[in-house]
Amino acid sequence: MLAMILASAGLMKFGACLGAALAAIGAGIGIGKIGAAAMEAIARQPESAGDIRSNMIVIAALVEGVALFAVIVCILALFV
Repeated sequence: MLAMILASAGLMKFGACLGAALAAIGAGIGIGKIGAAAMEAIARQPESAGDIRSNMIVIAALVEGVALFAVIVCILALFV
């Protein structure tokens, strides 16, 4: 019985760590795609570089915020 409790606690910690890692990797991929698309758009229309750059920063901040929430949820799952 004790072995099952310890195994489930270990699996919960592994799941929380895996969730945090996936959130960080997903955010990195998302921000990379945003940056690549913004650079391509600026190369096509250099006169609208300011608008594209400001929109890129806002969207990257939103992606980073979602990733931060996901990591916090995973950290909270470790302690609950």
